[in-house]
Amino acid sequence: MTEEDRAHRPEASESRVLDAGALKALAHPMRVRIYDILSQFGPQTASSLAERLGESSGATSYHLRALAKHDLIREVADRGSARERWWERPRGSIRISAPAAVRTPSGRAASQIVVTETYRQRHEQLMHFIAQSMRDDEGEETPAELSTATTRLTKAQFDHFSQRLSEIITESVELYRDQVGEGVRPYLIRLDMFPIDDPHAKEGR
Repeated sequence: MTEEDRAHRPEASESRVLDAGALKALAHPMRVRIYDILSQFGPQTASSLAERLGESSGATSYHLRALAKHDLIREVADRGSARERWWERPRGSIRISAPAAVRTPSGRAASQIVVTETYRQRHEQLMHFIAQSMRDDEGEETPAELSTATTRLTKAQFDHFSQRLSEIITESVELYRDQVGEGVRPYLIRLDMFPIDDPHAKEGR
């Protein structure tokens, strides 16, 4: 599983495979939420995160330090003060379910927490958008694309299809990641692509 970020610094993007220590540091629902906010909405302070999450700034500050210890986030250079530190997520993608990190039961448990919480938040965002769009019966329609499809693939065909989709997403993220101005807003890009079983086929129907 990879997670592509919304970056905020000019250096080239890098891909990072999380080791067991970083994965375990991230494996807390609040830290996953903080990490997600930094990815999607840019630099934040402990106070701004506390307001978003309904927590105390002491709690968010504690979790920020835990994430920073493993270089999952970093302090924004030349911004803030001794009392008000700004934090950001480094540019690039991360691999959460890396083989080396999930060889132990604790590593697998940490990976499950991160993956489950990440997708829970993604699902909540999708459901919120759908509910909001159903209520907005007046005004301009928000551009969005929600679609599903089913196909039949071999492993080689899946690999080819997956690579093509990954290239399109990466190209678009790199092209528009630092865009600002009127009409610009963050968009969540999701790719759900997995095999499905037919229980009736197993029963010989």
